[in-house]
Amino acid sequence: MQQDVLLKMVDISKTFPGVKALDKVSLTVQKGTVHALMGENGAGKSTLMKCLFGIYAKDGGHIYLEGREINFKNSREALDNGVAMVHQELNQALKRSVMDNIWLGRYPKVGIAVNERKMYKDTMAIFDELAIDVDPHQIMSTMPVSKRQMVEIAKAVSYNSKIIVFDEPTSSLTEEEVEHLFRIINMLRDRGVGIIYISHKMAEIKRISDYITIMRDGQWVATEPAEKLEMADIIRLMVGRELTNQFPPKTNTPGEVYLEVEGITGMYNQLKNVSFQARRGEVLGLAGLDSSGRTETLESIFGIRTRKEGKITLGGKVCKNRNAGESIKNGFALITEERRATGIFGVLSVRDNTVISSLKRHKRFGIFLSEKSQRADTQQYIDAMRTKTPSQETKIRSLSGGNQQKVIIGRWLLTEPEVLLLDEPTRGIDVGAKYEIYQLILDLANKGKTVVMVSSEMPELLGVCDRIVVMSGGRVAGEVDAGTTSQEEIMTLAAKYV
Repeated sequence: MQQDVLLKMVDISKTFPGVKALDKVSLTVQKGTVHALMGENGAGKSTLMKCLFGIYAKDGGHIYLEGREINFKNSREALDNGVAMVHQELNQALKRSVMDNIWLGRYPKVGIAVNERKMYKDTMAIFDELAIDVDPHQIMSTMPVSKRQMVEIAKAVSYNSKIIVFDEPTSSLTEEEVEHLFRIINMLRDRGVGIIYISHKMAEIKRISDYITIMRDGQWVATEPAEKLEMADIIRLMVGRELTNQFPPKTNTPGEVYLEVEGITGMYNQLKNVSFQARRGEVLGLAGLDSSGRTETLESIFGIRTRKEGKITLGGKVCKNRNAGESIKNGFALITEERRATGIFGVLSVRDNTVISSLKRHKRFGIFLSEKSQRADTQQYIDAMRTKTPSQETKIRSLSGGNQQKVIIGRWLLTEPEVLLLDEPTRGIDVGAKYEIYQLILDLANKGKTVVMVSSEMPELLGVCDRIVVMSGGRVAGEVDAGTTSQEEIMTLAAKYV
């Protein structure tokens, strides 16, 4: 009903240099509903929300909140008017405490001094309400991404928001944490809050949503009640074509043992005597719950975490891998979990981000870099990954998260690594792009490369990997064959040392 309409966006348009990101897109959100927003990477979902939230100035169209036309000039104005957004790429003050991050810019005060006691009390009241188990005094940088995500959700709730936008909120959450998030969303929906939920995870969308709007290439495609759309319908509307298989066929044949990790124990983290082997032409998965040590294992192998002890051997040769530069020389490459913090150089172009780790390929006459060679390599991976970018000169920060990920993968493939370490390689990426990345992973395995891959998505590990090493409490809890194991067996092992 019209009186239940909370938010109405009408004919929103937005153009960036060389690309029309939004072309007269409309969206209506009713009170007390969850409205899913779906589409491939670069479809315009996040851009539409940033126009609502005041991050981008729209070029055309109208936005109405509770019948009143709004045009927020910045995110603070949006928050003060009851519109909050939980971003996919967390942008937090990592050296500050949890409660500092929640109340930054609006500290409770006594005179000119910050009222720490009230700030703590107010933070705990929100955490108790949302059943979030986090110490308000804890420093943000000491927490895993999933905990930081929950803090961001608590911050959005603290504004008593009428509209909350969740942009890929479960991309770094475990199954248990996803259930917790859904309880929070259902509680907010019952209060009459309008939820806009952006995700590529079909099962989640079907489960949590009341309505689904689908976008493609910056345009509105369809809006339907969630129960009317099956997964096949959503995929067809998103990608404009049928996508029959979620994973490419496994055509690789693992060979002899190539990478040996023996007794890795962390200096400043919880890793304890981590050992495993990986073969040439093999895709090895690392599974486990959040904080199980999966990411720390990859970072220790790559030399960006200090090892107390342990040995890494590649093809019979011991690799010390004391830092990233040494690891790259030894044939290793690492694609990190957090694109914005540790992956991209936001102010640089797509081309610079692509070639920055392989500049030796482009040297001419000792000190000069060949622009022609850089262009050719960049274009090769733009084409191979189907990266949506106006040009090679476009700043990478203006691309969607999924397209940024494609550039990063292209960057590391150009170093021609023998071992590719992947930490959540398809996090926040649409179903069509995921398939392309899976195919690239299998192509590398077919060329005899070794791939070690961390993923929180169990079907992904089972669909792409040959074997799966399961971690629990910083230790290896077991090893399973991806072709014969089950999700239940993996989860049982994942809880072994918790």
